[in-house]
Formats: sequence, structure tokens, C-alpha cells
Amino acid sequence: MRDDKKQGKRSEQAPDQDPAVKYVDPLNPKQQSRRDFLEGTGTAVVAGAGISALGFPNAQAQSSTSGSRTAINVTVNGTGHSVDVDDRWTLAELLRDELDLTGTKIGCNRGECGACTVLMNGEPVYSCSQLAVWADGANIQTVEGLAQNGELTPVQQAFVVNNGPQCGFCTPGQLMTATALLNRNPSPSAEEVKDAMVGNLCRCSNYNAIVEAVVMAGEEGGVA
Repeated sequence: MRDDKKQGKRSEQAPDQDPAVKYVDPLNPKQQSRRDFLEGTGTAVVAGAGISALGFPNAQAQSSTSGSRTAINVTVNGTGHSVDVDDRWTLAELLRDELDLTGTKIGCNRGECGACTVLMNGEPVYSCSQLAVWADGANIQTVEGLAQNGELTPVQQAFVVNNGPQCGFCTPGQLMTATALLNRNPSPSAEEVKDAMVGNLCRCSNYNAIVEAVVMAGEEGGVA
């Protein structure tokens, strides 16, 4: 802030102002430094938060937490479900929170890592990027729907043999994408596996073992 004394000027003092206190006109930008402005803004934000916390009306702080709901019918791993879903829920939230199918993992939660991959009508999709209402009438398969009567599918067994999982967090999504590939192409080459699974990230960087596992699964009978 400009120092009038250094400018060779005497500032006029209002009779009711304490000379020991620095007075700033908040409406005069020439009298506000950047620090003054930020400090004043921060105080206003804190004060506004305090008012909201105390329950006083604050139009900007108030927001609706209730959303509209829609009844959908969806088949998951061969079982039909009629569910009232919040229109804001993702398919991943429906599977995990409502149907308790927590094998589907949420990694990045923005459609990049592939950990949440499930099959919708046979096609791999990122369930974190699909609204639950879009699944109305769809046939969904999750990782829980692969093994039957305790018997692993060839791709699951190949992952075990080739040490495909490391931390295991991305494994459900890897398995579902691999299953979709093997359904279309029962004997993929290593290059075809790499192309099909490019959307599934492994933060442990265990890609070679994963590719080898899918190739082996194709050699030993695909997904049946």
C-alpha cells in the first residue's frame, strides 16, 4: 500500500480514527495492496462459511441434494433386478453400492484406467462413465459372473498361471476386457491382445504377464 509519508504527503486523519490503526478504504483500489485484497476476500469467505454452518440463509451455499429417480430393469450376471436408481448414479455405483458387486473397482473414476470395466450386452464399457439409467434393459456381466460353480474360466486360470495380477486392483477390468476379446476372437495373437486391452491400465506395469495370460487362454479354449 502506498506510504503517504514516503511520498512527502500528510494523510488526513478523521477525528474518530485511532492513529495507531491502519485504515483502508475497501472501495478505493488505490488504497488496497494485493495482500489487503486477498486478506479481505479470505475473511469474507470464512464468514460466509460460518453463516452457512450456523444455519442462516445463504442462497449460494444452499444446493439440492436430492435427485430424481427412475425405475430400471437390468440383468446382471444372469439375474434380473428391478431397481429405483438416482438419475445421477453411475453404473459402477449401482453395481457396487446397490447390488453389492464390489468386484468392479473404481480407479480413476473418469473413464481412463479401465479398472471398472464390465460387459454391457457383450461389449466392454467403463462403468464409472455410464449412467445407471442407461443400463435399463441391458445385460451386464461383471467379474463375479465369470467363474461358474467355483470353476475358473480359462482366462482367469491363465492369469493365475502367468501371475497376471500384481496388486490385483486392475485385474477385474483386465479380465472383463480380455473376456470380450476372447468372445470375438478365440485365439488372439499378442499384438491383437495389446490392441484390445490398450484401455486397461496396470499401475504395477505387469503388461507382459497379462498379454501372455490372454494369449494362453486363447490357446486353451478361450472363455468357455
